[in-house]
Order: sequence, then C-alpha cells, then structure tokens
Amino acid sequence: MDGFLDPLLLRDGGPHQFVRQIERLLWHQGFTDVTNVDGSGDGGGDILAGYRGRDWVVQCKWKARGAVPAQAVDETAAACDLYRAPRAAVVTNTRFSADAMRRAERLNALGYRIHLWSGGDIAALFKEVPSTLGTLTLREYQREAVQKVLADLDETGRALLILATGLGKTVVGGEVIADHLRHHPSDKVLVVAHTKDLVQQLERAMWRHLPKSVPTRLLTGDERPDHLPGVTCATLGSAVRVSRLGYSPSLVMVDEAHHVAEGGQYDELLRTHHKALQFGVTATPWRGDEYDISARFGKASHTLGIEQGMARGYLAQVDYRLFVDNIDWEVVRTASQHSYSLAELNATLFLPHRDEAVRDELADAWGKVIEPRAIVFCRTVEHAERMADLLRRAPRWSGALAVHAALNKRERLRRLLDFRAGRVPILTAVDILNEGVDVPDVNILCFARVTHSRRIFVQQLGRGLRLREGKDRVLVLDFVSDLRRVAAALRIKRVLAEEVEELGEHVTSIISFTDQAAGNLMEEWIRDAADVETAYDESRLQFPSTESLRE
Repeated sequence: MDGFLDPLLLRDGGPHQFVRQIERLLWHQGFTDVTNVDGSGDGGGDILAGYRGRDWVVQCKWKARGAVPAQAVDETAAACDLYRAPRAAVVTNTRFSADAMRRAERLNALGYRIHLWSGGDIAALFKEVPSTLGTLTLREYQREAVQKVLADLDETGRALLILATGLGKTVVGGEVIADHLRHHPSDKVLVVAHTKDLVQQLERAMWRHLPKSVPTRLLTGDERPDHLPGVTCATLGSAVRVSRLGYSPSLVMVDEAHHVAEGGQYDELLRTHHKALQFGVTATPWRGDEYDISARFGKASHTLGIEQGMARGYLAQVDYRLFVDNIDWEVVRTASQHSYSLAELNATLFLPHRDEAVRDELADAWGKVIEPRAIVFCRTVEHAERMADLLRRAPRWSGALAVHAALNKRERLRRLLDFRAGRVPILTAVDILNEGVDVPDVNILCFARVTHSRRIFVQQLGRGLRLREGKDRVLVLDFVSDLRRVAAALRIKRVLAEEVEELGEHVTSIISFTDQAAGNLMEEWIRDAADVETAYDESRLQFPSTESLRE
C-alpha cells in the first residue's frame, strides 16, 4: 500500500506519528472536528472527532510487533465516559488479542459501541477513502499568488509571499507544494518553522492540499523518524540536524519567514540546500535588526496587506478605538523644549491604565457586540492571570481563562478548544496567540499591553480579522501607551483610505481616538515624525508646539 498509511511508514513513525496518521485517515473518512489530544492525562482518548452528528473517541495503539491486549479496550471505555462519546474505536497497526476482542464484545453488550480497527482494517479503509479531502476553492488573489510564486521559483529558484494574517498564506504555500509534487511526485519537500506547535499545525494544513499517496512526516526533538519521504514538517534545529546527515529536499518552504536572519541556523539550512527551490511565507516581513529577508528569497512575488484585505472584503472590518485619554498634558506643554527619546517620551507622556479601567471599557463594549468573544493581550504571564481573575469576578465572564507558555500544551489546547466552543467567553493571553493559532470566532480584541514591535502588533491584530459566518467586523480596544502603536494605527487608517479611493469600495472600518484633543495631538506629532512606527527606543524626536490642541 502506497501513501501515508504504508505499513513501513507506520512502523517507522512510532506511536505519536501513528496518531497523526490516523487523524489524517479520519479526515479522509469524512469525520469532522478531528482533534488530537494525545499525551499524558488524555484519559485513554488520543483523538476526538464527530461523524454524522455523533461524537467519537479514538485510541491509537502503535506496536512494533505483537497484539493489543484487552486493557486498551477498557481504557477506551473509560475515555467514552470521560468525553461523553457514544462511539469509539481502538486502532492499531498490528492486531488485537483474543481477550481484547472478547472484552469489546462484552462492553458492547453493556451499551458501549467500541470498534476495533487492526492493521488490515486500516489498509482496507485507506483503499476506500477518496484520494483527496475535497476540492479547495481558492480566492482570486490566492490563485494569483500561487502562479506568481511558481513563476519566480521556475525563473530564479527563490520566491517570497507576504499575505496578512487571515488571507491564507499557508493555503498558497500548500498549493505551491501540491503543484510541485504533481510534476515531481518522487521529490522530497521540507516545510520548516521555528516552533514545534507551528510545525504540527503546518503538517495538518498540508493534508487538505495533498493526495493520500503523499505521506507527511513530523520532525521535531520528540519525533525523529529515519525515513523522510513526501512532505516533512520540521522545526529548525531538527531540519538542520537531518540535513547534516544527508537529507536533501528538492523544495523548501519557510513559514513565518521573518525569522530568517543573515546568519544562524536558517542561514546554514538554506545554504546547505542552495540547489533546492526555496520560498518563504510571512504576514509580517519586518525584523528588529533591519535585515531584509528579500536578500534571501528575492523581491516579494505577491503582497497583500491588512488594509488591502479589508478594502477588498477578504478580512473583517475594524472598529478600532485608541484610548489616549491617559495623556499627561504637563508633558505635552514641555515636549517641544526637549529632545526626548521615544522611550523617555512614552514613559512620561502616558499615565498607566489600571486593569479595572480596561475591564470597565470591555464591559461597556460587550453588550454592543453580537455573540461577543474576546481576547485580551497582556504584558506578562502574571498580568494575564491577574486579568483573568479580575474578569472572572463578573458573572458574565466567570469562565474567563488565561493562555500562555507557562501552561503545558494539553492545558493550552483545552482552553483554546473551550474558547472556540463558546464555553470560555474571554481569553487573556501573552504572546502564545501571535503566530500560527486560528481563532476565527473572536470579535473583540483588547490590547492591555504595549508592544514596541510592529510585527507583533500586526500579528495580534490579525487574530480578529478572519471572517466567519455571522462575523464581518471586529471591535478593537487599544489602551495604547506608545507613540509607535499610534503610528501603526494611523498608517492603517491612511493606507485603507487610499485603497478605498483607488478601488471605489465601500468600507466601514473606523479608527478613532477616545479623546479627540489627544487624537489631534497624535496626528500632528506623527505627521512631523517620520518612521515613528518602526523607530527604536533611543530615537530622539523634536515636536512642534501644540498648546492649542487642548483648547
């Protein structure tokens, strides 16, 4: 049997990769909401999924040899109770013992519905399922992006795609890979990113683009298969390691390509595979060290930013409210007399916002949004936990939770799933939601932190811009304390207006200041201070006298 369920690949991949291969099989079988919960504390359920209106729990038992014992059936019955799933399956790449089969029969007589799928069964299922996961309909700009990336790869061997969050950069990347493999089916493809969570998401994203004949592999510090056919999704360090050992892909895709620097491991990896076709994808091409990633991948093959996406109706419209009513006007009166650095000015100009003020504004906005779901971006883990605790004191937000890197992966996943299902109304977050996390239902974003990074700001804003049925707008509450952040919002306002004028589109996005006098001040200062948005802390700015703005 060729493809992602080839017996040799199943044996080589080990237990964790086996779970992912069965996860992919379930998608091909028509299961929905397939979620991998594999790991310690999973209660005997490795995969949760739905099929024809019923919840299923699936336990995967990889074995190098031998039969699966009856204990696995008992564990699956316990998982049915834990997850309240009326149907279940135990899946193995080998076979079941006679005791296991008898135990399943007895439990089914008691009302459970536990199916046993052996290696032979999954081989038969693999033959029956369709070759692909269905027809993928691309938007016009996505089709154009695919063709431009392919053309640049064909001409120069390098390409760069810049698409704002929510516009489908991974979709375009997947189609480029699929096109390459249609013409070169035996080639190896490497998809590389900087975190394990992100490469796991990338492997899943590739499934919708690839036929079942193309296997995918996960390569991380935890997953080290010896055989890497098809598409390998790898963390950077693991990709460098296997490349040193002789792994040689024909095509390399770098996700979140803004992490590529002039030196370091990305430099080593891409130089090692200099003969391979290489392309990078990112929503935010800017780097703090001012290195231009086009030096690595060439001039952008296709670019579509947040403003263009909103103007053309591909992203949600924005009601963006900048809370700048915390300005110390005494500082304003003396600003023109000093050569302030940005750090000095931000520290003295903006009075601190109290968490209670953020909560109160959020409460006011909550009743004005249909089916509100919010993310509050916080400064630190401690701040996220404190803010979640503060929000939980209100009955309407009793389920508010924090999500951050200090939580283990299982707990983070549980909280995200509860948020998507509507059981958690608000998440408070640090940087864990910046990259690679899809939360399309969020329709309120609250910035209770300051970020000096244009890239992080755009990534976090992008969390709320994805469209879904019933959602075409996102409310943003920005408790800003940094002139660079104001500059970023004003740039969006300016570019969006230019796009609307050029396209003649009807756009209802609004970017407004809660204090108009402060807004006038910000616009006056930022017009005269070039490149404020990307300036460093030590940058020194001269400001015009603005005494009249407060009047």
